[in-house]
Amino acid sequence: MKAVVQNEFGSAEVLRYTDIDVPEIGEGEVLIKTAFTSVNFADIKSRRGAKKSGAFPLILGLDVAGTIEKAQSGSSFSVGDRVIAFPAGGSYAEFVRADEKLVFHIPESLSFEQAAAMPTVSILSYILLHEIGQVKKSDAIVIHSAAGGVGSMLVQLAKLAGVETVIATVGNLQKETYVKDLGADLVYTYDTFPEDVLSQTGGLGANVIFDSVAGDITSKSLDCLALYGTLVQFGNSGGMAGSFKTSDIHASCRNVKGFSLGTTRKHRPEWLKPVAEKVIGLFASGEVSLPIAQVFDLRDAAKAHRLMESRKHEGKVLLKV
Repeated sequence: MKAVVQNEFGSAEVLRYTDIDVPEIGEGEVLIKTAFTSVNFADIKSRRGAKKSGAFPLILGLDVAGTIEKAQSGSSFSVGDRVIAFPAGGSYAEFVRADEKLVFHIPESLSFEQAAAMPTVSILSYILLHEIGQVKKSDAIVIHSAAGGVGSMLVQLAKLAGVETVIATVGNLQKETYVKDLGADLVYTYDTFPEDVLSQTGGLGANVIFDSVAGDITSKSLDCLALYGTLVQFGNSGGMAGSFKTSDIHASCRNVKGFSLGTTRKHRPEWLKPVAEKVIGLFASGEVSLPIAQVFDLRDAAKAHRLMESRKHEGKVLLKV
């Protein structure tokens, strides 16, 4: 089968379109024929070697949309079933294997393109908003990197939940129209958002802030986080860890919560099924959707990575297999 493989860490040029063996499935696993897979910023970090771990050859990719090619006897899945999944061993390939706990049926009404755009960002966003952030309708919230995949999803889910004030941040205001079309009430840049948020909230600050950037964005977020507010930290796409002092937290009764979808897939996969069913229903009904920035052929994965790294895209980047 065809796959995109890397044998060293580095730039997008290390990605190689080549032939490898079709994976063998074990007990409790299914084989999926890939239709589309998405490109997530975590792929960029893994390709560069941010974690400095993993055996080569390495196949990137967190999620997939496709059809069941093979299932074990007694499986709840049948050949031809349309599914999304979090596969084992990467998704930039014609066939992938996945634990059945991380495979979810999708209806005929949901296109493979939209299905491929949603698994990581929509399931993550739903958990962040409703279970980690526990956002209320009366809250003022801040969503950093709002033009990205998770940000685009968080904005839509927040407005669907009736949140009164959704404040988005972007790298530059050229993305303002895009983010407002998703439902954001206000859009600010990273340079000015602490002052803007305080001004907008009468000096009280935001009740919940969603931060996937980290670095100095974390400390800036605390500058405009309300008393009893929550900072939800779920990434460091800026490349630097954020920091804060314990004195920033206890006296103001504020809290910082962390969440990782990767950790949850590994240690608490049962958490994901009910959430997956909810967001699949939202996508299938058309209540939410994800704009597709661009679709690349699998052989052009390097081009897709370069677009992601440029940060000039709006919405999801997909690979067609």
